[in-house]
Amino acid sequence: MNYQITINRANTVDEIEEYWTNEDYIKLLEKFDYPDAADADASTLRELLFMAISDFEPKDAAAIILEYKLSDHLNEGQIQQISNDMLLDKVCEEYPEIGLHSILFHTNQLLFKAFNGTFPNAKATIIECSFTPTEGESEGELTKESILKLLNNGLSGSNLIKRLFDLQMSENAPFPEAEDILWYVTTTDNVNYKVTTSEYWLSKEDIIASDFEGVLEIVLDAE
Repeated sequence: MNYQITINRANTVDEIEEYWTNEDYIKLLEKFDYPDAADADASTLRELLFMAISDFEPKDAAAIILEYKLSDHLNEGQIQQISNDMLLDKVCEEYPEIGLHSILFHTNQLLFKAFNGTFPNAKATIIECSFTPTEGESEGELTKESILKLLNNGLSGSNLIKRLFDLQMSENAPFPEAEDILWYVTTTDNVNYKVTTSEYWLSKEDIIASDFEGVLEIVLDAE
């Protein structure tokens, strides 16, 4: 199917504000030894957490948050290693398991703000775009894989996704990595989409066209 793709807006952000919930703040405050966190005013929870975090050494604070978010995925040794590495590098961009990049990003940025820049500052990209079939109507919500394939013609050749996954982006080939490369995709009408990913994967500068065409073919699973 042929589509007309329009990039309406692309923003670079250092935080996805809605990611951390009040429940997260309360549970983390308890882990950082703050008493009666559940009784605190909801509007103060984030500030209280930053104060509680600042009483700990940065690497120890990182380990506590990593354990809270990723204890089901990482063992204690891995958590300790990442908590040390986070002070030096953007682990949320470099960690080999890209399925963990989004959680590592949110953790990194919480620590970045709590410690006033002690941790490296990572960025995310939010793209508001539309995918309009040139004939007929949309057949349903696009998958992350389909969105990336359709964006291909509007991205610079130097874009990391195109360089690492050229076959998957430009050919009729399965692209399972798309599920982890794009963090969040939302739509209310199956035409207009809000797409969130890491600046590492897709930056504003990677977008070289605001209106372009794309062809979406049915991906055939490899036998």
